[in-house]
Amino acid sequence: MDFAFDARTEELRAKLLAFMDEYVYPAEAVAHEQRERLDSPWETVPVVEELKAEARRQGLWNLFLPDSEYGAGLTNLQYAPLAEIMGRSPQLAPTVTNCAAPDTGNMEVLTQFGDEQQRKQWLEPLLAGEIRSAFAMTEPDVASSDATNITTLIERDGDEYVITGRKWYISGAMHPDCKIFIVMGKTDPGGEDIRRQQSMVLVPRDTPGVTIKRAMQVFGYEDHYHGGHAEVIFDQVRVPVSNLVGEEGGGFAIAQARLGPGRIHHCMRLIGMAERAIELMCRRAVSRTAFGKALAQQGVVHNWIADARVTVEQLRLLVLKTAWLMDTVGNRGAHTEIQSIKIATPRAVVDILDRAIQLHGAGGVSQDFPLAELYAGARTLMIADGPDEVHQRSLARRELKQYL
Repeated sequence: MDFAFDARTEELRAKLLAFMDEYVYPAEAVAHEQRERLDSPWETVPVVEELKAEARRQGLWNLFLPDSEYGAGLTNLQYAPLAEIMGRSPQLAPTVTNCAAPDTGNMEVLTQFGDEQQRKQWLEPLLAGEIRSAFAMTEPDVASSDATNITTLIERDGDEYVITGRKWYISGAMHPDCKIFIVMGKTDPGGEDIRRQQSMVLVPRDTPGVTIKRAMQVFGYEDHYHGGHAEVIFDQVRVPVSNLVGEEGGGFAIAQARLGPGRIHHCMRLIGMAERAIELMCRRAVSRTAFGKALAQQGVVHNWIADARVTVEQLRLLVLKTAWLMDTVGNRGAHTEIQSIKIATPRAVVDILDRAIQLHGAGGVSQDFPLAELYAGARTLMIADGPDEVHQRSLARRELKQYL
């Protein structure tokens, strides 16, 4: 395995690092100030649109999409260091480069499974950053860690599907530019194969019967940049049968195809979050004095910083190995590694962020530093895209299988 960056990756890294220094980091405070003056917290702040235009001008756009017809055509191994850089400012950088979830996963679904009309109507404006989207799978009334539990019904009625169900934590749904939902529900609830009961359909947000009931908070944060998270009601919602994504019964497989890249993208960005935390820890340690000496001279601070550096280097190697395997043997061949990084990365980064918060004292939990918001995002990823325990269960079964 050779993890040296190739020429194209080095070129994009240099451009992205410069873009972050010149535009993104200075815009973080500006974005917060502008948001306080908006009529609605869900509106896009002006600086985000300015950064999107600059990112497009510099060619730092749709870097996540490996399909060269629609995106940058990068491999997972090429994209990994770029996602890490964007993870240092996870609220702004992925959004302004059009590399933010849930749009990334939805664009991948439409690229792989959408038909020509669906790609023209929805994929093209998503690629252009003209609209946003949401992915509606999680439900409040069932354990959604087991996707076969979902109860939303997608029933055929002539040339239409009728959708009835309740979803929550639907990321992106609060954004005023969110125009399309990819909804997962059951078209064959009594089917013998529980993994063939589900399908996915495209539901325009303005379809009668679609109700955005409320915004869901995450540790008190509303995640405005990503369009928030909403509880959504689908009450006898009718869409044409042509809105089916792929085939009936293919929803579970499509979800797995969507979540594979999503999990590794999250882990890449988490490493960037950890790097930002280490930087903030070091700056704080050399600038503050307690009990007669700088925090940087305190032994416990040395331990926190050293342990964080070791952890990040370990995680990065595992994530790069996973990216390389996904490129060479596919997602199925990298299944063990994908689950390993999904378990290890959020857990470790949460611990690093916790130490960084502790080092900052009251400032660490305030809005004056990004640490509290980074912590909320990292802690959520121990649940999102499958909770740790589900991945541990699957990984352990695979390990035990060879001994049974």
